[in-house]
Amino acid sequence: MAAIAAMPKSVFDNMWGRARAGINTTGELVKLGIESIQWGVSDIIARRFSWTEFLLQCWFMTRVSLLPTILVAIPFGVITSVQIGGAANQIGAQSFIGAVNGIGVLRQGAPLVTSLMIAGAVGSAICADLGARTAREEIDALKVMGISPIQRLVAPRILAALLVALLLTVIVAMAAMITAFIMVVGQGQISAGTYIDSFVSLSQPMDLLVAEIKALIFGFIATIVAAQKGLNARGGPKAVADAVNQAVVLSVILLACVNVGLTQTYVMLFPAGG
Repeated sequence: MAAIAAMPKSVFDNMWGRARAGINTTGELVKLGIESIQWGVSDIIARRFSWTEFLLQCWFMTRVSLLPTILVAIPFGVITSVQIGGAANQIGAQSFIGAVNGIGVLRQGAPLVTSLMIAGAVGSAICADLGARTAREEIDALKVMGISPIQRLVAPRILAALLVALLLTVIVAMAAMITAFIMVVGQGQISAGTYIDSFVSLSQPMDLLVAEIKALIFGFIATIVAAQKGLNARGGPKAVADAVNQAVVLSVILLACVNVGLTQTYVMLFPAGG
C-alpha cells in the first residue's frame, strides 16, 4: 500500500523535474543567443571579430553538410513531383504542376531540408567539438584567462552557420526543382515550356525571401542549441555523446515548431501568398 501511495508522488516529482529542467534549458538558450548576438555585433563593429575562425567554420560546415544536403534534396524532388503529379492528373490540373512543385519547394521544402541538415550534420559536429573542449577543461581555461567562450567560439560559429544555411537553402531549392522538372517533363506529363510558365506566373520573389529568412532562423536555433548542449557537457566522453543526441533531438523539435509558427504567420500576413 505504501508503494502504491508513493507512486503518484514520484510520478509528479519526475514530471515537475522535467518541466523545471525544460524551463532552465529554455532560459539558457535565450541567454546564450542574446550574448552571442551581442558579442558578434560588438566585435564586428570594434574590428576584433575572429574572421579566421569564421572562415574555418564556414569551410568545415560546408564540407560536412553539402553532399548530404544534395543527396536529400534529390529524392525530395522526386517524391514531390510524383505526389503532386499524381494529384494533378486526378483533378485535371497538369498545367499547374510546375507552380505547385516550385512554390512548395521554395516555401517549405528547401528551408526544412536545410534545417534538418544543419541540426543533424552541422549541429552535431558543433556540439561534439564544444563538448570535447568542455570535457578537456579548455572552456574553463578560457574563462580563467578572462576570455569569453561565447565570444571566441560560439559567435563565429553562429555567423558561419547563418551564411551556410543561406547557401544551402538555394542549393536545396535548385536541386529539388531541377529533379522535379526532369521527372515531370521526362515522363511526358507536360511540356517544359508549360512547366516553366506555370512556375514563373505564380511564384514571387517573396517566396525565396521567406525561404532565406526561415533558413537564417533555423540555422541560428540549431547552432544555439548545439552550442548550449556542448558547453554544458559534463562527465567525460559519455556526457559528450549524450549532449550530441540531446542537441539533435531538441533542434529538430524546435525547428518543426518554429516552422509551423512562421508558416502560419506568413499565411496571416500575406493570405494571397500562403
